Amino acid sequence: MTFVELGLRPELVRAVAGAGYTDPTLVQERAIPVVLEGRDLIACAQTGTGKTAAFLLPILQQLAGGKPLRHPRALVISPTRELAAQIGDMAKRYGMHLRLRSAVIFGGVGMEPQQRRLAGGIDLLVATPGRLLDHLGRRQASLGNVEIVVLDEADRMLDMGFLPDVRRILATLPATRQNLFFSATMPDEIEALIRRTTHAPVMVEVTRRATLVSTVEQVVHPVEMTRKKDLLQLLLQSGEMGQTLVFTRTKARANQLVRRLEQSGRRVVAIHGNKSQNARTRALAGFRTGAIDTLIATDIAARGLDVDGISHVVNFDLPNVPEDYVHRIGRTARAGKSGHAISLAAPEEHTQLAAIERLVGTPIRRQHIAGFTPATDAAERSPQRRSQAPHVVRSGRHRSGSGRATASPSGGGHTRKRFGRGSRPTRRV
Repeated sequence: MTFVELGLRPELVRAVAGAGYTDPTLVQERAIPVVLEGRDLIACAQTGTGKTAAFLLPILQQLAGGKPLRHPRALVISPTRELAAQIGDMAKRYGMHLRLRSAVIFGGVGMEPQQRRLAGGIDLLVATPGRLLDHLGRRQASLGNVEIVVLDEADRMLDMGFLPDVRRILATLPATRQNLFFSATMPDEIEALIRRTTHAPVMVEVTRRATLVSTVEQVVHPVEMTRKKDLLQLLLQSGEMGQTLVFTRTKARANQLVRRLEQSGRRVVAIHGNKSQNARTRALAGFRTGAIDTLIATDIAARGLDVDGISHVVNFDLPNVPEDYVHRIGRTARAGKSGHAISLAAPEEHTQLAAIERLVGTPIRRQHIAGFTPATDAAERSPQRRSQAPHVVRSGRHRSGSGRATASPSGGGHTRKRFGRGSRPTRRV
């Protein structure tokens, strides 16, 4: 199927072609016709599957066919500033041949320019929950004309504590509207919100929930917690890792790693909640252009960070929530390319690693690096196995079957589940 066959206007098809896309992805093929019909939609899709265009393209088409108003007719709610900015950029790119006005508002920057943009009249508003509520509270924004609302990365909204804000925003919208929910997993709280909000929604599920892209090669390096920085520096200096995204659990650790890795010859920068918006924007811009080859991030960047060419994702700290592992390593192997996910696992993180393996449904290959094996692991390994241990990592050249990610149903996280009996949407495509 082509974008023309999906029923998109020539102006949108031309913009998509100009962006370098020829064929729709599976989520676009299934979601776009539903949105164009005006139906409520629930889409379960991982990041990297083209879901942003799956809602932006039909929304832009519907907006182009209506009368311009002062206040927005479509609203996209995003959990992070980076994702909001990214959606706004894509809206401008896809709508470049249409006479539509859009705006992006998020925190960390001044409100005055945003207020002027809102006052000037817009068709599409992309916003993070907190800053949108700030503008609503000051009566600088009105949502009374909203016909379509998108809740993007719905499960991430829950993880970041934004669900109360989202409920307040939805309560201000017109009762008659089109609701589009996009989420990689379906926690109970999101399922309950969908039940209360949507009417006869269509379900689009392009991958089973909490599954991994099959082209991600996974490996675990057992290491003592105190030796993780040394091992990461060794891996980065091996010459086999290109654009690398490193995840840490805390902001302080991210800053520590930047100071340490700057000594390795890599061009390193951190991105987290304590950084100013300007600093975060510069960091992402440098990473996208290749001026920065190593980005150290907390989970604020786990969702929606769309950077072409990330060859490696490193879990410096294993996440406490196993689903976050899926979102983290989804930053590589995008658009059909292969990628590598490396996890540095200390003995203290055995519980987190076991939960991740239960979720993905397969053991992740262990690879011991000479000089870094934890004492407990070394005692359990036989002399024969020790003699076979590689001295340096070759993450791009091992093709063990168990090291490949496989599509498997979610098995971890007690709040992650499918729709229960009697609450399924009316149609599944």
